[in-house]
Amino acid sequence: MSEQSTDPRDPRDPREPSNLKDQQLEQYRVTDEGRKLTTNQGVVLSEDEFSLKAGERGPTLMEDFHFREKMTHFDHERIPERIVHARGFAAHGEFQVYESLAPYTKAKFLQDPAKKTPVFVRFSTVAGSRGSAETVRDVRGFATKFYTEEGNYDLVGNNMPVFFIQDAIKFPDLVHALKPEPHHEMPQAASAHDTFWDFVANNPETAHMVLWLMSDRALPRSFRMMEGFGVHTFRFVNDLGQAHFVKFHWKPVLGAHSLVWDEAQKIAGQDPDFNRRDMWEAIERGDFLEFELGVQLLPEEDEFRFDFDILDPTKLWPEEEVPVKLVGKMTLNRNVDNVFAETEQVAFHPGHVVPGIDFTNDPLLQGRLFSYTDTQLIRLGGPNFHELPINRPVCPFHNNQRDGYGRQTINRGAVSYRNNSLAGNTPAPVSEAEGGYVHYQEKIEGRKVRARSASFRDHFSQAALFWNSMSEVERKHIVQAFSFELGKVGSPSVRQQAVDLFANVSLELAVPVAEAIGAVPPREGGSKETRRSPALSLMNTAKSPKGRKVAVLLGEDFEGAYVRAVMDALQAAGVRAEAVAGRLGKHRGADGFELEAVHTYATTDSVLFDAIYVASGRVDVGQANKGPAEFLRDAFAHYKPIAASHGGTVWLETGGLAGSQGVISAAMPDLPDSSASSASFASSDSPDSAAFAEAFLEAIALHRHWARVVPKGERRCPSI
Repeated sequence: MSEQSTDPRDPRDPREPSNLKDQQLEQYRVTDEGRKLTTNQGVVLSEDEFSLKAGERGPTLMEDFHFREKMTHFDHERIPERIVHARGFAAHGEFQVYESLAPYTKAKFLQDPAKKTPVFVRFSTVAGSRGSAETVRDVRGFATKFYTEEGNYDLVGNNMPVFFIQDAIKFPDLVHALKPEPHHEMPQAASAHDTFWDFVANNPETAHMVLWLMSDRALPRSFRMMEGFGVHTFRFVNDLGQAHFVKFHWKPVLGAHSLVWDEAQKIAGQDPDFNRRDMWEAIERGDFLEFELGVQLLPEEDEFRFDFDILDPTKLWPEEEVPVKLVGKMTLNRNVDNVFAETEQVAFHPGHVVPGIDFTNDPLLQGRLFSYTDTQLIRLGGPNFHELPINRPVCPFHNNQRDGYGRQTINRGAVSYRNNSLAGNTPAPVSEAEGGYVHYQEKIEGRKVRARSASFRDHFSQAALFWNSMSEVERKHIVQAFSFELGKVGSPSVRQQAVDLFANVSLELAVPVAEAIGAVPPREGGSKETRRSPALSLMNTAKSPKGRKVAVLLGEDFEGAYVRAVMDALQAAGVRAEAVAGRLGKHRGADGFELEAVHTYATTDSVLFDAIYVASGRVDVGQANKGPAEFLRDAFAHYKPIAASHGGTVWLETGGLAGSQGVISAAMPDLPDSSASSASFASSDSPDSAAFAEAFLEAIALHRHWARVVPKGERRCPSI
């Protein structure tokens, strides 16, 4: 730690630490701006442009300590990336419980509604490397570190409630199959290849998770609009030693919403940082990310009352049978200061628990309890990764561990063992009554075997439950996803095996996929499962316009005051409205009112927005080869809301878009009531900006307008 950190807060930095973790991190923050250049040892330097040489044209001298220090540090600036979840982004925040959970758990951070617990959350993709795009079809990681007064608690989950495999011993096989194929290192960040689908076809336990992976859940619109799940079954234990099984959920306040496949592919080219940019910008402007923590609780006596094993990580607990109780809210309200020091060096571990939270015999969880520590040892260089600032607990920690790579603690005294007399046999254990961690005393009987419980053998019922619970639109997307992914598989045998496997789920799924990929359609199969779970469909999520982004297309004839009023109304509802034109800078409308364009048609794209508002009929596209026509074609094909007023309505009429679902024109005669959300909206010939904005906001809140008719076989709307 540099000498200047003794006065940790730079006088030019007005931030005040808002919680204990912020206060702790403050002592490690250093601002280099305005400082003198030194070596890492604090020696002030007079030169940083030229290495030390024997003569101006001579060889560089080994005694140039500054060159060697600078180059050595550069050579070692990268640490091994995570094998999975390498591509991630994170933020700080806080968590507050709504009411005491003392009847279920003694965990102190779940007791006092007035107490705010600091958190650090990392979102990630699973398959790709650090340089891959963020909008690929993939599972998303959702890892939360709670800095509690009793120590760190890590809830390390995904945006899907189940997993591919049932036993951790198969995790290396899964990842080897999912990663780029070793003989040519392709494809990057994708599951659409032979080895992954060969693994799926030959491991039926993957069926349920693969349905989730092929669904819209694998293409989240935003980290802000993505659910999180703890995946495993854990235990809550209260002060009386009574236990409940528990599953954890994160419910986004904005609802869970997704991209469409064509849009996701285009975003990957336009902005591979799309999700992290969305989160960073939202936090910077004060539009904080909010998630409610939900728990499903099950008394121990109900462990065997279901037709599935509650410890099976390929199974979920249907919310209609075990309701989710919302118990608190997490708000992510501060971006990191340094991505490497915080996001990249953070070390999560499902084994980091506090009193009141314990494990179960889920065999995937049991394996993770070993794997995560082992991973951090090589990734962060040794056993002292807990001493890195982002990983340090906010409470004191004392033990007899010493030395090792990266040790930061200067431990005084001669004693580093127990039992001892020289230090009074300290550090001393603490009793359970005083807060010491005690594992739940579960009764265990059985022989040592390499086997799996017979209760884990049903691989298709919950996959069928998921399929049954999807809307027609979601089912269509799943069929298209399977057809695309398996269409990329070169082996006819693997394609056929995959089709035959998913015939066990539904012939409605397997037959059209077989026809699309040249496989033999199965004639019999399907699951006997007929139940549905409405909670599984994204159609039943919360809907709000807040957090959305609208492109306002400007031209020479826009009505400035009207457009400004609409933009203000959108922003008042939490919608970002950003003007796009042929050139950057201020544009004067027909009424003399000025608006500033922050994007051009060359620097942005329709896929980067949630909705389009065409404010002008005559548009100067500058040097770009695209303009409103291109924006509207993609937005229409991606089922997004489209609005136009005044001269902008010509684009709707020319393209034949007027009257389509979710298309709002200020030149049409009547405005339907708000219940007609699936119809086109309109305002009067003398359009009122408030009514127009209200109709547009209703359309934006619906996210997509799936009843819109897009010409068969075309991704785009009719020619404009």
